[in-house]
Amino acid sequence: MARQGGDGAPTRGRVPLLLSESEAPAGGGAPFPDRPIVFFGGKGGVGKTTMAAVAALHSAARGHRTLLVSTDPAHSTADVLQVELGDRPRPVVADCWAMEVDPEREADRYVDGVKERVMSAAPPRLLGEVYRQIDIARVSPGAVEAALFDRFTRILEDEAKDFDRIVFDTAPTGQTLRLLSLPELMTTWMTGLIKRRKKVGALAKMWQNVAGSEAADDLRDDPLLAALEDRRGRFHRARLTLTDPAKTAFVFVLIPERLPIWETEKAVEALSKHDVPVGAIVVNQVLPDAEAGGGDDSFLERRRAREARYLARISENLGDWPVLRVTLQDADPVGVDALRAILVQTTPAEVSR
Repeated sequence: MARQGGDGAPTRGRVPLLLSESEAPAGGGAPFPDRPIVFFGGKGGVGKTTMAAVAALHSAARGHRTLLVSTDPAHSTADVLQVELGDRPRPVVADCWAMEVDPEREADRYVDGVKERVMSAAPPRLLGEVYRQIDIARVSPGAVEAALFDRFTRILEDEAKDFDRIVFDTAPTGQTLRLLSLPELMTTWMTGLIKRRKKVGALAKMWQNVAGSEAADDLRDDPLLAALEDRRGRFHRARLTLTDPAKTAFVFVLIPERLPIWETEKAVEALSKHDVPVGAIVVNQVLPDAEAGGGDDSFLERRRAREARYLARISENLGDWPVLRVTLQDADPVGVDALRAILVQTTPAEVSR
């Protein structure tokens, strides 16, 4: 993990990912990463859906056509925004749209697409067994992540044509890390499948020529090969996008408690192995100071003392990235107005070394 130089900047030479003071909204605002693609992730229950929604509204308020995409199976984005959402973009407010992607539905859709392509390529007598193997693969570990990643790559390419910014509200950390590690794995896997498909096609053509039957179709007309090469291309382009700090930033949301901090430290380390740029750390649900009306009884004082130790650990272990703090709310922040109000309560934390 890189350390900061004397001017407070990371020594790795990262591209600046935060809004400058001149870009921040009037009255103080959340300096979220200003990149075309921003991911919000973290342990379940820390408020990542809320912060993703706040960031999307912030982006829209600055005049960017913004799409908020939820890939979290819990699908609380609609509840937070208090709007009805589906798997296609729907308007929320001016310049802001949102959608919820259902991983299970994507897996079913993915399998149906595979069956359609196989139907035109496999001998009819083998279709029953091929379909059975595909159905088995549907319930195997990793199938949902692979289908979700396929939809994710399509969103990156298709929706990016219509939107300036795409904000992803992701599943809890473990699932998200598996998803973001797929570009390398899937590209390598697809390359292997393409090689095998070409080999099978070449052998089939050779056998037909030897047997004196009608010449086999050119491999360029092979629907399975075309589908594999299309996917490999999309996965490769997705990896280039995910690892480009000028285009992508990952924001971790956590609360000042031991387990979320520990999980975030591990996740930051894991993302660095896949070259996914981290843009900021958002510390949510920070107790207000007693002077700000947070109370001064002994219970709260003990909570603040413990919280101070955790905040110091966050600064020490995660302070190479901008750290933002969000004050604990006295009510659930639901609805556009409540989410916008969070902007003025989100401030950069002082990072001490």
